[in-house]
Amino acid sequence: METLERNYRKSREGVVVSDKMEKTVVVAIKDKAKHPLYKKTINKTKRVKVHDENNECGVGDKVEIMETRPLSKDKHFRLVKIIEKAK
Repeated sequence: METLERNYRKSREGVVVSDKMEKTVVVAIKDKAKHPLYKKTINKTKRVKVHDENNECGVGDKVEIMETRPLSKDKHFRLVKIIEKAK
């Protein structure tokens, strides 16, 4: 019998920007990219909804998240760990 392996899951770090929902937080993932023509560095921010089973995140927390199967219409990430709590 074959051993089944899980596929590679994307892992990201971001900052919690909203914790108003039950078991869901909104995380902003920041990325820097160079403009293809002008070579200027551009800051890009992507906001994703993340499943937080125990409602333990607060606004300003730095978190690690991982891609998962779709949990709702627009929730495709889950919380792995809180790296740093907000002060």
